[in-house]
Amino acid sequence: MTDDATAAVLAAVGDLLPTLRKRAQDTELARRIPIESLEDITATGFFGLLRPRRYGGLEAHPAVFYTAAAELASACGSSGWVAAVLGVSPWNLALFDGRAQDEVWGSGVDVPLCSSYAMTGTAVPVDGGYRLSGTWGFASGCDHARWALLGARVIVDGEPVDSGTFLVPAGDYRVSDVWHSVGLRGTGSNDIHVDEVFVPAHRALSSDAVTACRTPGQQVNDGALYRIPFGCLHTSAITAAIVGMARGGYRAYLEQQSGRVRAALPGDARKDTGYRGDRFRDDSATLERIAFAATEIDAAWRQLTGNIEDMYALAAADRPIGPRDRLRLRRDQVRGTERAVAAMDRLFESSGGRALRPDSAVQRFWRDVHGGRAHAANDPERVYRMFAAAELAAVSQAHQP
Repeated sequence: MTDDATAAVLAAVGDLLPTLRKRAQDTELARRIPIESLEDITATGFFGLLRPRRYGGLEAHPAVFYTAAAELASACGSSGWVAAVLGVSPWNLALFDGRAQDEVWGSGVDVPLCSSYAMTGTAVPVDGGYRLSGTWGFASGCDHARWALLGARVIVDGEPVDSGTFLVPAGDYRVSDVWHSVGLRGTGSNDIHVDEVFVPAHRALSSDAVTACRTPGQQVNDGALYRIPFGCLHTSAITAAIVGMARGGYRAYLEQQSGRVRAALPGDARKDTGYRGDRFRDDSATLERIAFAATEIDAAWRQLTGNIEDMYALAAADRPIGPRDRLRLRRDQVRGTERAVAAMDRLFESSGGRALRPDSAVQRFWRDVHGGRAHAANDPERVYRMFAAAELAAVSQAHQP
């Protein structure tokens, strides 16, 4: 799964983690990741992991990308989140017509692309392309981006006839500074506005083509990486970052609890003997919470990476990736997010009053995993219903005469 090049990226990411931890609080206060952090992450080679080889990328196994994203998020949730979201964009661009790829990467490969895939815009067909308008929210890292990938419905005579993703340069949109949040405060997930901008046809990617894994970009990027469904690879990147945040919170909790002592209360007879309180590292409830959190985080990660490895193997063998394969991955992806949130909830509950302070890493990671849970990719009820319906339909079909 790793070679010398990807191993070098992972090693560089590991070396960067102490710096990101030191910047985490300032990142929150700034409400966006510092340009220094973006430059440092870029220097590790992280943003080349999913970029095509013909543009100097590594076309790495998705599990390698998820590993790096989770590591970054374990140091600073906001930085890891932005890295994961921006880091998936080169993979998405690789699905576009080759001319669009040339426009973005022709003058330099480390070009940040942000995204907002919700179909909140409208694209009206015109000669040679589309006229795009709309407002898109939650465009993480957009302050540093030079291009945006934006979702929109294609409208003809007032009726939707298609949908897709549209590639727009920074000069054709404006950013509104609206990001004031409880969690992921440092992601700069602001709004993007586009007013009647022309988008050439080669900078549009049909949703149907993406769903079918038959995109124009595969004519020039024919590796297995680009035959994985968008709805699987992108959503797993979101959960990878969230699991990374839970790991960071788990680490911070262990450091806090290892030296924490329960204060002796008034009336405790042992106070007269110089008793100062029980150590939390000896507390049975604390030990149980640690074990619960550890197993939830590990289970989330094993399912996430195991499923993407299975899917990559299918793509590498040029075998179809069917609905049940996709739904199984999505089932475990949303469950992975739930596990990460549950782990942080159990730890935070017993973190004590000091964990409420602004400089506490435990409370920051706790807020961040909940912020990540709010992402549209993490709608467990909908995914569980779809998975269960497919399972029942398969059994029913098997029993038909």
